[in-house]
Amino acid sequence: MADTIIGLAGNPNCGKTTLFNELTGSNGYVGNWPGVTVEKKQAAWRADKDVTFVDLPGIYSLSPYTPEEVVSRDYIVDERPDAVINLVDVTNLERNLYLTTQLLEAGRPVVVGLNMCDLLEQRGDQIDAAALSERLGVPVVEVSALRGKNLDELVGKAVESARAGRVQPGARCFSPEVEDALSTIAQLISGSCDAELTRWYSVKVFERDAEAIKALHLSSAQLNQAEKVIKAVEKSRGDDAESIITSDRYDWIGEVMATCVRKAPKRLSLSEKIDRVVTNRVLGLPIFVAVMFAVYFVAVSTVGTWGTDWANDGVFGDGWLWNPADQAAYEEATEEYDAGFYGDKIDGFIAAAEADGVPTDGVADAVAALAEDPEDAEAQATVDAFVADAEAVGVTATDVPTHDGDGNFIVVDADGEEGVATRLDADGEPVLADGQELSVIDAVTAADFEEAVAAQDSAPALEDYDSFVPSVPSVIEGWLAAAGASDFVQALVLDGIVAGVGAVLGFIPQMFVLFVMLCFLEDCGYMSRVAFVMDRVFRRFGLSGKSFIPMLISSGCGVPGVMATKTIENEKDRRMTAMLTTMIPCGAKTPIIALVMGVLIGGSDAWWVAPMFYFLGLAAIIVSALMLKKTKMFAGEPAPFVMELPDYHFPTLKSWWLHVWERISAYLKKAATIIFAASVVVWFLLEFGFASWAGGDGSFGFLSLMEGAPEYYTDYSLLAMVGNAVAWIFAPLGADTWQAAAASINALIAKENLVSTFGVIFGIGDATENSVTMWSGFAGMFTDGAGVLHVGAMCAFVAFNMLDAPCFAAIGTIRRQMDSPKWFWFAIGYQCVFAWCVGLIINQLWELFALGNFGVWTVVAFVLLAGMIFQIVRPMPRDERPDEKILSDLSESAA
Repeated sequence: MADTIIGLAGNPNCGKTTLFNELTGSNGYVGNWPGVTVEKKQAAWRADKDVTFVDLPGIYSLSPYTPEEVVSRDYIVDERPDAVINLVDVTNLERNLYLTTQLLEAGRPVVVGLNMCDLLEQRGDQIDAAALSERLGVPVVEVSALRGKNLDELVGKAVESARAGRVQPGARCFSPEVEDALSTIAQLISGSCDAELTRWYSVKVFERDAEAIKALHLSSAQLNQAEKVIKAVEKSRGDDAESIITSDRYDWIGEVMATCVRKAPKRLSLSEKIDRVVTNRVLGLPIFVAVMFAVYFVAVSTVGTWGTDWANDGVFGDGWLWNPADQAAYEEATEEYDAGFYGDKIDGFIAAAEADGVPTDGVADAVAALAEDPEDAEAQATVDAFVADAEAVGVTATDVPTHDGDGNFIVVDADGEEGVATRLDADGEPVLADGQELSVIDAVTAADFEEAVAAQDSAPALEDYDSFVPSVPSVIEGWLAAAGASDFVQALVLDGIVAGVGAVLGFIPQMFVLFVMLCFLEDCGYMSRVAFVMDRVFRRFGLSGKSFIPMLISSGCGVPGVMATKTIENEKDRRMTAMLTTMIPCGAKTPIIALVMGVLIGGSDAWWVAPMFYFLGLAAIIVSALMLKKTKMFAGEPAPFVMELPDYHFPTLKSWWLHVWERISAYLKKAATIIFAASVVVWFLLEFGFASWAGGDGSFGFLSLMEGAPEYYTDYSLLAMVGNAVAWIFAPLGADTWQAAAASINALIAKENLVSTFGVIFGIGDATENSVTMWSGFAGMFTDGAGVLHVGAMCAFVAFNMLDAPCFAAIGTIRRQMDSPKWFWFAIGYQCVFAWCVGLIINQLWELFALGNFGVWTVVAFVLLAGMIFQIVRPMPRDERPDEKILSDLSESAA
């Protein structure tokens, strides 16, 4: 038996997606309708694999205005599904029946499902399904998609109608005058379309629908005769044809409502009572801020962050302990070990011995070797010989500075409180504030040194606990070693693929918690209200209220933020929002912010620096929206905000989970492939290069394995060459070094990689954004020969990396949402060019007003600033092209 194809049609928020998931398990194909970015979902019925459902976009009508409306009506009229299930929200019956009247004219068997009848009963209203079925001329079934009530009966009637091929004639919902006109038009177009579509095309011709008329290939005589009929009705009614059709439909629907629905005495429902508060002009926004604060406190600051830290530090880091008691014991042991300052004692004693003339070559390496293998006889012999020589000359290290876990000098203030030194001089020594003094170890003897070396063996290790679970990298490393993989293969897999992909997959716990909460707010009906509240604000900037949700989500992670743009019906608004939403600083950009905070104010406790960058992102979005709305690509008012506000309800766990899984799985399937490829490419650029160092033979190869490779071989890598090649682009921004360019390139994998890249470049290993050494090295990139720190250049570089193209995961999501190479590259190009312009303006204005420097790029910066201001304030361009959707006269089509 051939498959039976059933389309699911309905208004937004009518429960259609819940119905689709309930019938199919949401295990079907997810793609896009051809030529547009509207998502297409189809899957087989779980009860009968010969029945396939196609989930059409949520629409209010089959008019030709939005991409969703166009793909829905093209599918029904042109692709001809075997039947259509029209799911109707009975709590908004009048609005929903408008689409129903159009579906009845489309020449396909239709079955109507009355959804949310339980909510209608709670209101005290009653609906006569049998009477409604008689008026519509099609089967009508009362269902509950949320609770799975009567779904088999609904589908059974649809399958029965489909296989019987019963096509209803369509409801006679127009006035006698219009019906006469439609009959005349039907005679004119007979033979130009299938008989079952005559009613559909008659109405479309009457409305002067350009696309429908084009499909009929009518002659000029037919069009002129039809135009006379239409104008006669317009003259009689004193209105245009499209408005006449709309008015008649609603008049008929009003009659149906009066016949089939018995309403209880008017009283405020619970949802209406809640809406009086949450959509209030004064209280709506503060309530929303409070709700979102709670969401992000849980998802970003507490539970979500705990999960992400566990993923990054445990699953993709050093491993983890599943037993809380073991974890507590490990942390206590680590704290006790760190209090011994064994590393400081070792470094301090070796430095003192060297100052006293004791040979120290190979001693540090021997100490490191003993930390890995306490039984290393050769290393032990080297240390013993060094200790003997030191004792012979009476070496004792005095006033040895202590350091914290980030390598920062520990200081004590006048009140005895410990902190860290936030400034280093040119020699790397701490610069103390008034009342501060270094925390030091008074004396380190040879015996103390030996004790410290031996103590390395007692350093707490996760592996020593029974509940230890090894990390993914360590497991893969073990597999590769057991398989005899070469150093090259191990580096490719561990440093290229696992490290790159793991850096992004580590955010999944945070995304999961965020989506669990946001999907609940969405499914219960609250997010519809939020979009309504924010529409008043965002419309002033040329965006819809629905653009706010993606931007809010992007403050946690840009990937789900871009994914959330698919809820925006208007294609222009959707594309613009996808382009701009990642300009909001996400969680991965916070290390960059912390790095700048460290340089500017010596730590991350100043409250104003982080908000400054968030306001920079928000300002960039507003400025970009205002400028782009003045271009022909995005010109026009935002789409009218039309949305049914569904009654509040608690979503079913199954539906809730499916919505969460849909978002997470899309991220895994689409973004991870791009991350994988990009990670390999960047790793290759970083690890391969030419042996052009002193004594090198200039050959090309895997740098770390080449003979004589220096410790910081990345200076000779392909990435360094690429950085040098594009460094000129950053020169006007004040960052003309290959290191700055290379860090920006590497940050495309994940934005936090910018900090780790600087760690490699500065030779400080795993130092974090909280390391004073990292602050010093970063500041040095923007300090000239005279010792002047160019703050404008540093802020310009950071602004560029905050506003330019996001990480590869978000880039891949933008590519999927745009579904067009042209629009994708335009989006990425705009982000990079706009970020560069902002960086240029910041740097050049600082150079002019703070340092008195003026040059050609200063002029360019003022020209760009003037151009932005002009684009913002200039009048909205007029679109002089004729309306191609609805013709004003059928002779236009004849011409």
